Amino acid sequence: MSIYSKTLSRRDLLTLLSVSVLPLSSLATHLYSDTVNTSPKRLKSIKFKGMAAPSMDNPAEMATVTVNSALQVTLDNGQLIDYALDYQTFFMTGTPVPDGKGGTILAGGYYNIHNQPIIDSTVKGKERQFFSDCPDGTSLIQLSQPTVKGINGNTVFAVVQFEYTSLAQDKSTMMYGQLPSPIAVLTLDQNPITGQLKLIKYHNVDTSSVYGLWITCGSSLSPWSTHLSSEEYEPDAFELMNNPEQATVLQGFSQHLFGHKNTANPYHYGHIPEVTVNPDGTGEIKKHYCMGRFSHELVQVMPDNRTVLMGDDATNAGLFVFIANKAADLSSGTLYVAQLGEGFSIDASNKNTTHLSWIKLGTAHSDDILNLANRLKPSDIMTVKIIDPQDNAYTKITVNGKVEWVILHKGMAHAAAFLETHRYAALMGASLGFSKMEGTTVNIKDKIAYQALQNIHSSMVSGHKANVINNGINLPKAIHAGAILQYHLGGHLYDTDGNAINSEWMPTNIGTLLVGQDITPDIMGNTANPNWIANPDNLKFSETLRTLFIGEDSTQHINSYLWAYHVDTQELVRLASMPVGAEATGLHIADNINGWTYILSNFQHAGDWSKIHQPFKHTLEPLLKNNYQDKFSATVGYLTCKII
Repeated sequence: MSIYSKTLSRRDLLTLLSVSVLPLSSLATHLYSDTVNTSPKRLKSIKFKGMAAPSMDNPAEMATVTVNSALQVTLDNGQLIDYALDYQTFFMTGTPVPDGKGGTILAGGYYNIHNQPIIDSTVKGKERQFFSDCPDGTSLIQLSQPTVKGINGNTVFAVVQFEYTSLAQDKSTMMYGQLPSPIAVLTLDQNPITGQLKLIKYHNVDTSSVYGLWITCGSSLSPWSTHLSSEEYEPDAFELMNNPEQATVLQGFSQHLFGHKNTANPYHYGHIPEVTVNPDGTGEIKKHYCMGRFSHELVQVMPDNRTVLMGDDATNAGLFVFIANKAADLSSGTLYVAQLGEGFSIDASNKNTTHLSWIKLGTAHSDDILNLANRLKPSDIMTVKIIDPQDNAYTKITVNGKVEWVILHKGMAHAAAFLETHRYAALMGASLGFSKMEGTTVNIKDKIAYQALQNIHSSMVSGHKANVINNGINLPKAIHAGAILQYHLGGHLYDTDGNAINSEWMPTNIGTLLVGQDITPDIMGNTANPNWIANPDNLKFSETLRTLFIGEDSTQHINSYLWAYHVDTQELVRLASMPVGAEATGLHIADNINGWTYILSNFQHAGDWSKIHQPFKHTLEPLLKNNYQDKFSATVGYLTCKII
């Protein structure tokens, strides 16, 4: 805590963004030295000042993380002070980092079930360990009694997960989902004067006890200081039976992890992993198999330490909530899915809301569901047909963008609820019609949760083959630039069977906060308004700043951006621009780490070209290759600024 903190109307501010290329140098020191020898002044207000989008007038800015934004401080005497924002990196993936034992380890490196490096041998004579170009979910963690040696200031930990890697060395072998996702604990040395963070130790977490990790995407920090990971796009257990040629991703994953393509059990993936950081900078992991098996983007635990709102990054996605039996313990509880009332719309005026009802899917303990996963085959739980069997015993459902005909076998409702969650929820009448529900966060003071829709199309639009008639989600047209939903939270609710729901933090209705704006391509080729959000993905809310931070995964902006939206002033400003073709990932807010506030956000897959990038590709490709090790790497780091 700063020596002047009691004179401020808000806590000291430090912001940190792990997207990562531009060194911060002496910014924090400069801010501190400007004010430490003066009389304390009361902070009246703070705001972010935005930046223009990079353009081809300066291609170098488009090919890296660019930050031309600032933080403006207003003091009670009316004085305005602007502080520029900038970055410093922890590391670049694919480079050696300290292992805390006097040696080094490869940042973002991949390991098999025996914790041996997985080797990329696609280019003869240049064999090397696979490493990720896609860092994602990140948490900053403070423990009361750390034991890591060699720390000069304060010990801070971070957990960083790596979603996938894009290509093998030969650049013709697609690697998405083919490798078990690594997850690492970082030990950081925090300078108590400047707030700067220095990487001291990188520990790769052993995930063999949970059968490895599958496509870890977004994450959140639990109120009890553990890292809640995710496993996105649950592998379809029935593809192995009905469409084995479509199961190549799972088979590749299995081959790299276990050494055999048919070893991996699809029911072991699509869950919520939880990482506990130890005082010595190591980490331990477990999976919660009782929170539903679907396309987990991330989860947000509410202040009661029991109610968990969950994103579902799928076509025909549902809104799911898990309520734990015990506070700060996700190993058992009850799973619910939402049913929308009439009148749902994407309302740019932010006035229309729709009532939510809740269907109870089941109550379970994680160990019991794991036992079922180990014992049952998909055909034990249900029969699934992809061609109409012309048999009234089957129920027609739509899941993951596909129409199916399903029979739930007798006595298998419990197993289906937790292992075939999408299909079971559809059978139970849930509103499975959203498209790509991504980041989720909570505004505690106002009791409002926010959730990103990366796009609005297919299953959300009337007339599309994936749209389910009369399921509550039937919009007249697509909005490809997506939107941010908001839910008012409350209690005293009952499920659709009339049973009380034991939570005061359940979503009671659904509305819209912000809506993307599709446009005719502009002079740069943007197909969404470049001065407004498009394809929102990561969301995190700062209680201290009253600000919603928004990271894009945009195929409609030439560069994806990081935005700050103040919920009281309703001002939206652009804070940063990611390398062209990359998405902003890993967004995280820590409002107070020893008196400093940090914002983390990674980027991934720089130079993932799409149609809108073609006019610039020949100019920007060489710059990206130079910046990111031939485009095989990404960086993790932070932005910092402190108010005293």
